[in-house]
Formats: sequence, C-alpha cells, structure tokens
Amino acid sequence: MRTAYQEQLSSLTVQLGEMCGLAGVAMERATQSLLQADLALAEQVISDHDRISEISVRAEEAAFMLLALQGPVAGDLRAIVSGIQIVADVDRMGALALHVAKIARRRHPQHALPEEVNGYFAEMGRVAVELSRSAQEVLETLDPEKASRIREEDDAMDDLHRHLFSVLMDKDWKYGVTAAVDVTLLSRFYERFADHAVEVARRVIFTATGSFPEDTTFDEPR
Repeated sequence: MRTAYQEQLSSLTVQLGEMCGLAGVAMERATQSLLQADLALAEQVISDHDRISEISVRAEEAAFMLLALQGPVAGDLRAIVSGIQIVADVDRMGALALHVAKIARRRHPQHALPEEVNGYFAEMGRVAVELSRSAQEVLETLDPEKASRIREEDDAMDDLHRHLFSVLMDKDWKYGVTAAVDVTLLSRFYERFADHAVEVARRVIFTATGSFPEDTTFDEPR
C-alpha cells in the first residue's frame, strides 16, 4: 500500500516537471514566432497548449485523490498541497506563452514588435526559457539550494522589464499607441512567466524544508 502511494506521489512530481518543460518549449516557440512574424510557429504554440491543459487536469485530479484517499501528513502533505498550487502556476506559465503567440498571430504578416525592441524580447525569451528549465530541474530533484538560486535568474527579467519600460516612456518613441500597447502587454507576459517560475521554486523549498524562503518581496503571480 505504501509503495503504491509513493509511486503515485512520484508520478505527480513527474507530471509537474513535464508541464514545466512544455511551458518552456511553448515560450521558446512563442518568442520565435514573435521575433520572426512566423505564423506557423504561433499556430503550433496555440494548438499544443491543449497538451499542457490535459496534464494540468490529470495532475490536479491525482493530487486531490491522494489527499482524499491517503490521508497524508507532514512532508507528504506539504508535497501534495504544494503540487496542487504548482499545477496552477505552471498552467499559468503555459497560458502566458499562449498569449505571446496570439499577439504574434494577430499582427501577422506584420511584426508585432518595432525592430528597436527586438533585442529586449529575444533576451526576455531566453531568460524565460532558462527559468522554466531551472524550475523543471528543481521539481525533479526537489533540491532547495537549486530552487533558491532561481530568484537570482528572475532578477535579470526584472531588469529587462524596467529598461523596456524606460524605452516606452522615452519622448522619442515613434511607433504609435498600438505598438506601445503590444510591447507593454508582451513585456508583462514575460515578467509574469518568470514570477510563476519563481513561485514554483518557492513551493519546492517549502516542500523540502517546511518553511518558505525569507525573500518573498515579489508580487503574487496572476
């Protein structure tokens, strides 16, 4: 009985890691579609999103079944409750990549981004993908030390977001209101993607240690 329970708990962890990996792939492809005005890639991100949603539903159901039927306590209870919360975080990461792809599709065949900001978004995409990979790794290893380092990676995304905002506010901005709105929304999508990856790491730390990290100054992800 206990062996079956541990196998179910392990399976939940695997599903969470798979979701995180898929979210990272989605954001990587969404970024490429955005920078290259690639309609096929944008459509692929949109159609592949169903896969993340399907795993999300299965993982959440599995977690609630473990709660209802196994009566977990202490560390196992933390792992399951955190798992339910992580499902929501990673599902949101996938949804944010989806939003990026939809903007790329909406503006096709034109580019959604002015060339001036392409470098910012290329770097934001790179950081986002790295964060998703780091989050997947800490989900698979449950290593609190690795999880704590994810916040440092997120600092790079915050810096990019701030610098991009200064570009938008510059009096020499010449690309109009529509482009400004797209850039603002897209930048926010990348920033929130990173915040959810940080939240995954934070919950892994809680699962492993029984306490949250002291640095909890970031906004609650939405």
